Amino acid sequence: MKFTDGYWQLLPGVTELRPRHVDDVVAGEDTLTVYASTAPIVTRGDTLNRPLVTVTLHSPMDGVVGVTIEHFQGGLDRGPRFELHRSVGDVKITTPQLNGAPVAMLRSGPLEARVATEGDWSVEFVADGRVLTSSVARSVGVLTDAAGRHFVREQLTLGVGEHVYGLGERFGALVKNGQTVDIWNADGGTASDQAYKNVPFYLSDAGYGVFVDQPERVSFEIGTEVVSRAQFSVEGQSLTYYVVAGPTPKDVLRRYTALTGRPARVPDWSYGLWLSTSFTTSYDEATVTHFVDGMAERDLPLSVFHFDCFWMRQFHWSDFVWDPGTFPDPEGMLRRLKERGLRICVWINPYIAQRSALFAEGKELGHLVRNADGSVWQWNLWQAGMALVDFTSPDAVAWYQGKLRTLLDQGVDCFKTDFGERIPTDVVWHDGSDPQRMHNYYTHLYNRCVFELLEAERGAGEAVLFARSATAGGQQYPVHWGGDCESTFVSMAESLRGGLSLALSGFGFWSHDIGGFEGVPDAAVFKRWLPFGLLSSHSRLHGSDSYRVPWAFDEEAVEVTRRFTRLKLSLMPYLAQAGRVAHEEGLPVMRPMVLEFPHDRGAATVDTQYMLGESLLVAPVFSADGDVDVYVPEGTWTSLLTGEQVTGPRWVRERHGFDSVPLYVRPGAVLPVGARDDRPDGDHADGVTLRLFGLADGHVSTLRVPSGDGEATFEVRRTGATVRVRAAGAPGAWAVHPWGGERVDVAAGTAEVEVRV
Repeated sequence: MKFTDGYWQLLPGVTELRPRHVDDVVAGEDTLTVYASTAPIVTRGDTLNRPLVTVTLHSPMDGVVGVTIEHFQGGLDRGPRFELHRSVGDVKITTPQLNGAPVAMLRSGPLEARVATEGDWSVEFVADGRVLTSSVARSVGVLTDAAGRHFVREQLTLGVGEHVYGLGERFGALVKNGQTVDIWNADGGTASDQAYKNVPFYLSDAGYGVFVDQPERVSFEIGTEVVSRAQFSVEGQSLTYYVVAGPTPKDVLRRYTALTGRPARVPDWSYGLWLSTSFTTSYDEATVTHFVDGMAERDLPLSVFHFDCFWMRQFHWSDFVWDPGTFPDPEGMLRRLKERGLRICVWINPYIAQRSALFAEGKELGHLVRNADGSVWQWNLWQAGMALVDFTSPDAVAWYQGKLRTLLDQGVDCFKTDFGERIPTDVVWHDGSDPQRMHNYYTHLYNRCVFELLEAERGAGEAVLFARSATAGGQQYPVHWGGDCESTFVSMAESLRGGLSLALSGFGFWSHDIGGFEGVPDAAVFKRWLPFGLLSSHSRLHGSDSYRVPWAFDEEAVEVTRRFTRLKLSLMPYLAQAGRVAHEEGLPVMRPMVLEFPHDRGAATVDTQYMLGESLLVAPVFSADGDVDVYVPEGTWTSLLTGEQVTGPRWVRERHGFDSVPLYVRPGAVLPVGARDDRPDGDHADGVTLRLFGLADGHVSTLRVPSGDGEATFEVRRTGATVRVRAAGAPGAWAVHPWGGERVDVAAGTAEVEVRV
């Protein structure tokens, strides 16, 4: 939200209080509280009728410093609040002299916050002797607008050439400088400034991140209120934010996800191809069987079959009852599908239509969100007379989970948790939560409810969602997909930007609708989208009003689907390990170029390609003719598809057929390729082939490959013209060096072999 008219003046009707004079600093055991007057204090009389701004510095964990700015402290904290994983470490409070000026300092691990106690207001955030960002004289503001609403604002400085990323799933430019962003979940598709997944966290390539610990609407002005500052504001009397230290973007994400939660492990079967009935299409068991048979007849490996909305009766969503006119024997149908090795996903949402039997039941039990007068909140958008499940009530959570448990007993494996964005702000919640704060936070409770049921029923590592909405912390309940995009090349690119922005907001797994959702893609769009979709962490064929089986387009689409599905499945030793890294470290499977190459200025703004894990560069083709520009970082990169090499750093233009895509292996990579390309699960170390790419003399690395409940490890060393590979825990493996070279057995227990260059 903007408060100023230019740099010097406030907008008409806006008044501002800001800290001008530090009156006192109180050091606690692990906090530093600064009392700042809003005007200089010269005499005792200056303290009369003079507001104070209270700023408290604290630390929830090493390398993270929190700042709470308060005006009036008498308000009620009704919640909800983000659930943070605190682990307070080495916090030091000191009051040294720096450059001849007194400061009060809180240090947490490598990060220092230095408050100037004389002169203009200043808080510097310093790591390794370098100022990362600062709150300066005109940064902090307590404001009142013409309507009498109160706000608290902070502005942190931006350096020359500094780039800001994140703020959730955003479909515009990856770099957020020059953008105004409101953190407010909305069902707005992928072609506007609205987003399904809003996260009040941004990451800077200057070596830090900022997380605003406010679940309600947070307004960000990234270089738009003051071009040299990132501004954020909330309505109310207080604002809390955290500065997260790097130094690298990966370090920032590791700390941020340690604070807000890391993604759960996802099952290997979820990496395979998902096929959907699509949204408003007409289907029954015969249709589903026809699709499954068609995939098998064309040698297209299929892992998950998804039933979208109309598995339930129209006007009954969501009652979790199979439409008896379409599916008279759901248990038998699911059994028959599962006998073919398929997992089953069904569509759900948290809305209860008035015609659903669950409406009367939920109303009677008090499990539906209510108006202030005690009546059930309802409207007609989406479903006639629909109500909303109140997930702030433990009893409502148990009730909802009980309905889903029946589906699990029938044979369902996972759920597509659609919607969760259209949440009213004029209602009363069971636990008394603030409706403004619940608007964004509702999706967190919704997805947690479903995910925790799956973990309880299926076990840790077997739970997976296909979720659309989220906020900070939602990364703990994967997988998320990009929402309703159009079936065009332009929308394909905006979907990728949304996924990359989400990746820099702490989310480890992401998917999208191959071919687009709205409308029917032409064959060129569909065939270009296939490599992109099948070289994403998760891959789904889904649409709105048309089926997305490949043969509905042309025979070449079938061939492209086969090639890239089997390629992805052969990369499962690599992808499964990338998934483990997402779970253990909070680093996404699909990574913007800046995450892997933070010191390469050429990579800073690239949003048309990505790294799949740390070693594979993928550049989707956004044109029918196959022309594509690829940014290649430093070194000699090798095409995984052809073996051709290209040396960077530079942009290269290539032309690809529908059965190809720029897919380059990073120099110095040891890429594990699986022995099977027909399914995503199994022992990935059994028969794995290690492909060695451009290992420099002196190279030493250790590769982990998931193997059953454990893992196999491979230590790779190059000395001169000899590469040695030492394996442990691999039931069967091979080394290949260079591209297409002779295969050498390396998996006899802990054998050591040599591969000559």
